[in-house]
Amino acid sequence: MRSPAFSAYRWGTAAISPFVPLLLHRRAGRGKEDRLRLRERLGYASHPRPPGQLIWIHGASVGECNAVLPLICELLADSDRHILLTSGTVTSAELMKSRLPERAFHQFAPVDTPGAVRRFLDHWRPAAALFVDSEIWPNTLRDARARGIPLALVNGRMSVRSFARWQRTPNLARLLLGHYDICFAQDEVSAERFAGLGATNVEVSGNLKADAPPLPADAARLEELQTAIGQRPLLLAASTHPGEEETILPAQDMLRREYPNLLTIVVPRHPVRGSAIVGLCGGRAAALRSHGLLPREPTQIYIADTIGELGLFYRLAPFAFIGGSLVAHGGQNPLEAVQLACAVLAGPHTRNFLSEYERIFMAQGMGRVSTAGEMAKLAAELLADNAGTKVLGEAGARAAASLQGATEKTRRAIESLLAHAPA
Repeated sequence: MRSPAFSAYRWGTAAISPFVPLLLHRRAGRGKEDRLRLRERLGYASHPRPPGQLIWIHGASVGECNAVLPLICELLADSDRHILLTSGTVTSAELMKSRLPERAFHQFAPVDTPGAVRRFLDHWRPAAALFVDSEIWPNTLRDARARGIPLALVNGRMSVRSFARWQRTPNLARLLLGHYDICFAQDEVSAERFAGLGATNVEVSGNLKADAPPLPADAARLEELQTAIGQRPLLLAASTHPGEEETILPAQDMLRREYPNLLTIVVPRHPVRGSAIVGLCGGRAAALRSHGLLPREPTQIYIADTIGELGLFYRLAPFAFIGGSLVAHGGQNPLEAVQLACAVLAGPHTRNFLSEYERIFMAQGMGRVSTAGEMAKLAAELLADNAGTKVLGEAGARAAASLQGATEKTRRAIESLLAHAPA
């Protein structure tokens, strides 16, 4: 099948290729690229290809990379096998340094230009390629398929917005999704959308993120924070996005009338926002963790603008508001909190983890908030009942456990693909 849209895309990405290095350097100046590893984005490897069978897994950022860690461990049960994990963000690359097991390593994904993709595939020659969530890159898919590389979409998710966008170019959608040998969807709704766009072998696997291990936490740093906080009541707002602190900060003001020594911990989804959040605090006493500060008695707002420490705060707080849900982002992952028996609150926008939030809220019997007043009222009830809040956290943990199983189902299908992969 030919697609004018794909031809235009391929021609356009080839035409802009000479300007891509300049664009990458500009992104590096804004902290969005690793200046020392820019050549990886152009398809030049900074790691030798290991001998034997190599499986390539690509995830966009931190959430996708964390989600496939159990799958990576399962696939590495074959001792002659290696895993190449690619992603596109500096944060994910930094975290994977300490989280990838032996015989797995990270590279930045090539930009989707014909030359960068060709260089990448020439060097790595993967036995199979797995794309996580909704990663659909036309040149990459087309060139990998042309080389006979088995392709799979794992933990697939198709939002209403993405589905509507792909429906505008049905031939292109059918062409690209037709490249996948198998498409594993997180839920029935996404499965129906993938099939409707042209994917031919669609199965529902569940969400790999339900099988991810609990977020790690450094024991010494956890003890240090526990000592600094003492017995102060906590309001934790995790993975927040722009526009959400304007609700969280008034909620903490209301709570401090009843709990004068309340400490509010804000963990922004993007740590670079730390200074901007300080500006929003106005006269409230704020401290930035990136400056090496700990919360002290006068501290009202503690901003944890660091990378990879969310596991610390879910272990400290009995409940947490999960960000990305008061704005139209669609909600961040609630499973990371409830896996550590931390009860969950969230706003009305949770489409990114719709079934997960529904299952957790059903188990807890509560959790949805939309305004500062609602957040303050529900948080006050939780702070007043430590034993009851613990029960809610345990109920959420059981709900998360009931969602597990996607890793094993995905692994079996990938092994079948590999059995038919070219040598």
